[in-house]
Amino acid sequence: MSIAQPTLNRSGMDSTDLGLYAATVFAWGFSWIAMKGQISGVAPEVSVFWRFVVAAAMMMAWVRMRGYSLTFPLKDHIRFAGLGALLFSTNFTLFYYGAAYLPSGLLAVVFSTASVFNVFLGLVLFRQRPSALTLAAGFLGVAGIALMFLPEMAGTQFDTSVAIGLGFCICGTLSFCFGNMLSADTQRRGIGVMPATAWGMVYGMIFLGLFSAIRGQSFAVDWTLPYIGSLIYLALVASVIAFASYLTLLGRIGSARAGYATVLFPIVALALSTIFEGYQWTPLAIGGLACVIGGNVMMLRAR
Repeated sequence: MSIAQPTLNRSGMDSTDLGLYAATVFAWGFSWIAMKGQISGVAPEVSVFWRFVVAAAMMMAWVRMRGYSLTFPLKDHIRFAGLGALLFSTNFTLFYYGAAYLPSGLLAVVFSTASVFNVFLGLVLFRQRPSALTLAAGFLGVAGIALMFLPEMAGTQFDTSVAIGLGFCICGTLSFCFGNMLSADTQRRGIGVMPATAWGMVYGMIFLGLFSAIRGQSFAVDWTLPYIGSLIYLALVASVIAFASYLTLLGRIGSARAGYATVLFPIVALALSTIFEGYQWTPLAIGGLACVIGGNVMMLRAR
């Protein structure tokens, strides 16, 4: 199968690039509010399980239609299982747990600081010394998170529910970062992103099914329109269409410019949280969001 060469030398973005960019930002931006529709009446791990039952089936079919081989040796399947454990089960399940405690917009803001966690992990695990600009970006991002959560935890009594939700989201982001490291190493070994993702979703689905069964959870779903609608959206739009749009965008404009989607989708998520969940803006929250966005922009430029 021939693959078109990326057109990274273009100085601007054409209408196709803008369409892919908008699809990525809005698909991921709306996914956080859709996640809130998955946590009432059904265990979070069961909701994530059904999400990836649907997403894995569609991804497998799409990869096969694109002509990729899905046959790999056992050693590669061990890597795919690692991707399933980190990216397509633990990561999502922890954020679903966090969604029970926090507004959806704040979930997106925490996730958008994955680049900050990457710097920390690179220093601890690989002794990669960050540049001064990277350190400044990381400090700004962490300060922004602290400012955004301060109004949620301020008061005469410490709000433990907010702390629990934040803890779940931080652990979920760390799982995502470890999964990214494994994914990058998998690509360096010559394994395509799409087949690895398809198999990762399959293994994530299997792990979630086993985890749910061990916990004695029912696999029954809530057949109401909000639950089924959000499930279809998360599986089809947020997991397959958005991922395909983002990968296509990477090939067309490069990772530096495509990465700015991670700056914009938290803004969409917070706007939706304000409209549908009554998220209360304070001067500290506004300043914190500005710090998070500024830190992400600086981190992308540092790369």
